Amino acid sequence: MKKTKIYSILAIAGLFLASCTNDLVTEPKYELTLEELLVRDPNAVEGLLSRMYSTFALSSVSGPGDSDIAGANAGESPFIRGLVNLNDFTADGMKNRWGDNGLDQLTTTTGWNSNNKFFKYVYDRIYYTIPQTTNLIIILKEKVDVPNEDQYISELRFLRALSYYYLIDFFGKGPLVNDENYGTPNPIPEASRAELFAFVESELKDIESKIAQSNSYGRANQAVVQMLLAKLYLNAEVYTGSAKYNEAATYATKVITSGVYQLESNFAKNFRADNNTSKEIIFPLIADATNSQSFGNTTYIVNGNLNSATMTLDTYGATEGWGGHRATKGWYGLFAPNAAALAASTDVRAKQFWLTGHNYEMADYKEWTDGYPSIKFSNKNSNGSGAATSFSSTDFPLFRLADTYLIYAECAVRGASTANAAQALTYVNQIRTRSNATSLAGLTLQNILDERGRELGLEGVRRQDLIRFGRFTGATYLWPWKGGVANGTSISDNYKLFPIPASAIQANPNLTQNPGY
Repeated sequence: MKKTKIYSILAIAGLFLASCTNDLVTEPKYELTLEELLVRDPNAVEGLLSRMYSTFALSSVSGPGDSDIAGANAGESPFIRGLVNLNDFTADGMKNRWGDNGLDQLTTTTGWNSNNKFFKYVYDRIYYTIPQTTNLIIILKEKVDVPNEDQYISELRFLRALSYYYLIDFFGKGPLVNDENYGTPNPIPEASRAELFAFVESELKDIESKIAQSNSYGRANQAVVQMLLAKLYLNAEVYTGSAKYNEAATYATKVITSGVYQLESNFAKNFRADNNTSKEIIFPLIADATNSQSFGNTTYIVNGNLNSATMTLDTYGATEGWGGHRATKGWYGLFAPNAAALAASTDVRAKQFWLTGHNYEMADYKEWTDGYPSIKFSNKNSNGSGAATSFSSTDFPLFRLADTYLIYAECAVRGASTANAAQALTYVNQIRTRSNATSLAGLTLQNILDERGRELGLEGVRRQDLIRFGRFTGATYLWPWKGGVANGTSISDNYKLFPIPASAIQANPNLTQNPGY
């Protein structure tokens, strides 16, 4: 069990924050108002802040059987599960075989519609966190004084900006709930992608100098804010039509030169139960088999890729194998063109797959033995120790330094004046050397995209990467089961965004559906 867990102080906060998403801007109901709580006990702010961090990792602080989201399935609705579903299953590297209630739509990039519950879960999770953080920000700014108040406000503003970042990426628009309009009785107008981008950018730039340079494990610090700015700017051309690679490289450099983080010599340690000691992880979403249980955090990733029919569960610290997820050659094909070559690869990252009893080709995405389960994430420690548990204790590395290096390198290749080509190559080759892969002689956009695939598979970024590189829609790049065809087929450009859930449009008449749905 990990010794440092931000969510261990959640008990008090869980009494006061109630579930709410029936109306996306409805003020939550409390047994005691947050203002009254903080007046009586200013130290309660720690629990309330922790509660907001937990919205990205847990279904609810009440336990794995409850959900913050009204009417949602507790196991299916947590953020990490949604991130994997929407950014990995919809892309080339990972597929799911269950096919239940909309997962087939994601796995095959076909038939997306506004009634798919997995789109709704992510949207509702975003609009659970945004009003809650906004309410706390207003209380701390205007109504109650607590020690270290500016730091708490900065962290809350970061968490709100992080929610909006995923709204921008997944849905492209939505109500802009902020300090000025929170609690208004009228439905909030729809904000465009550019307007949401501008808000997130301004929020992050404002708090960059206000938030602490260092913080306890699992909480945002200055480098975490800078990393989110780097990722926002990296995708700015997709989001706004205007490239901001100079800015992306600038903020990536700030993270790199902070001196706080370094590549772990052991790549696998970033995805093991003791990854809270990794020097590479910039911002984790915390899991703990005892104190932070969820069916939707890394438990979903670990157990979902295991099946006792072909694998030994205890090897990966699990007591259950759900037999759902397998990688495709869209991911492991980046290492080798066939099973024999993959097994013989010296690249450490080529060992992220279980090969025995499985087929290299995914002729049928619903057949468990077609494709290779990913064993990238494990519930064992990096030295192999640890008992099997029902839930995972492996934190999800939402931001890590290898991604920062690759962001810098991509910006250099795209011509950013704030990035140096020689330094970019050095960064990429440091990543490859760490994994015992041969060094590259030079960088191109294609080998940057491929390296991101090798390094960051199953970390919730692949769909976003393919869109940015112009490889997601159309027929330029095909992968297994793209468009519902075994060898892949073209899909239309409207798939670059997910449909706005029908329930959201019903709740707010100011919302409009994305084109093509």
